[in-house]
Amino acid sequence: MKAATHPRQEERLARLREYDILDTPRESDFDDIVGLASQICETPISVVNLIDRERQWFKAEVGLGVRETPLETSLCSHAVLEQDYMEIPDTLADDRTADNPLCLDTNGLRFYAGFLLKSAEGLPIGTLCVLDTKPRRLSDAQRNALRVLARQVVNQLDLRLALSRQELMRQEIDHRVKNSLQSIGAYVRQRRRRSQSDEAKDTLAAVETRIEAVASLHEQFYRADDGRRLDLAELGARLQELTAEMCPPGIFVEVRLPAVEVGAKSASALSMVMSEFIANSIKHAFDDRTEGRIEVTGALSSDGRIEIQCRDNGAGGAGVVTRDRSSGGLGLRIIEAGVGQLRASPRWTSDAGGTTLSFAFDGG
Repeated sequence: MKAATHPRQEERLARLREYDILDTPRESDFDDIVGLASQICETPISVVNLIDRERQWFKAEVGLGVRETPLETSLCSHAVLEQDYMEIPDTLADDRTADNPLCLDTNGLRFYAGFLLKSAEGLPIGTLCVLDTKPRRLSDAQRNALRVLARQVVNQLDLRLALSRQELMRQEIDHRVKNSLQSIGAYVRQRRRRSQSDEAKDTLAAVETRIEAVASLHEQFYRADDGRRLDLAELGARLQELTAEMCPPGIFVEVRLPAVEVGAKSASALSMVMSEFIANSIKHAFDDRTEGRIEVTGALSSDGRIEIQCRDNGAGGAGVVTRDRSSGGLGLRIIEAGVGQLRASPRWTSDAGGTTLSFAFDGG
């Protein structure tokens, strides 16, 4: 028989849509999970199954050979009405599935076991399930392994959702920064035109040029589509040019990045990390010192990843990482959020020789 509609169906479907996973290509992260589930549970079929309004769609599957089937014949649509786990030792002996055409056929589905995939709010969006063509039961060890693997599926989905939200935040930041800089640029332009001093006009013209350049960069990032790629060497040169005039006398900035193209999203996140590190080093690292150096370097590793190192030769323990961490500063949060968008892990060191941030990322 066809399963009843979930009592929180619209909320459940809204959450499923938010994951933006339906109709996406196969991915090894999920394929490996169903392969392992099938092997551990000794079943010919295993599926990461997402329950849509009128269909069940398979993000990954072993033993089926299709990506979706109608909801009318879905065994998993019964599972989403349960609390966490559903096991049917013999589908022909269970009222929910005894008349299901997929179970009645020769070599039909005679066994089902599945754990729910739940959102953080507890809404079921699908299952990780295993199926067999003969009646049986899972052992306790198999059942526990299936539970762990289902949790890994949810972790993968939640990670993708978190990254998607970070990307939306980045786009909003780029848009707002661009608009704010354009407003400031308009104000500087107005002041320049009203100024009576040639020296002040020259200074304001230089400021206006810098503001327009940064606003243009954020506009470029905001409008870049997924297929656009930017050259890191050019990005580094532009960043060095833009940040040079931020520096007090005696503080120098050098940015050396490899001539390799990366996706616009990676370039935007990297630009945010580098510029924030430089700004925080200028602010915190040198105190009353009249000389200092900030370097940002990059290189391609043997495995094709891009290794980045940001360092200053400032006061070290009194510098960006210590002060910002102890105060919960916005600068550090922005830096680590940017590194997170690159799916990298930040490595900080800070001593008498200065502060260093290192990380490596794929340039997609």
